[in-house]
Amino acid sequence: MSGSHDLAVAAARAAAGKQATQIVILDVRDLIGITDYFVIASGTTDRQVRTVAEEIERVLKAEGVRPVRREGQREGRWVLLDFVDFVAHVFRASEREYYDLERLWADAPTVNWEAPAARSG
Repeated sequence: MSGSHDLAVAAARAAAGKQATQIVILDVRDLIGITDYFVIASGTTDRQVRTVAEEIERVLKAEGVRPVRREGQREGRWVLLDFVDFVAHVFRASEREYYDLERLWADAPTVNWEAPAARSG
């Protein structure tokens, strides 16, 4: 796994594994030149925000990828993990509403990151 798309999907799935909510991946490749994707997720408490961010780091470290920059970890209200090819933002609900990245980057298409449901039958 090495492409920015696959890494962003891995980050989204890692966030889901720690019960993050409102997880979205925005494809910003055509809008800005500094990164390919934003992975955005919400946690309900400061502790959960930190836990989700730590899980994203753990999963990507296993793929040989580490963030080049990390911000907000101490406060736990918004953690930013910059992996160069994508940036993960983990917010408390009030901070997510305040920064409203989805509105700011409304022209960015969303990426389907959830595994397809297994077929029964």
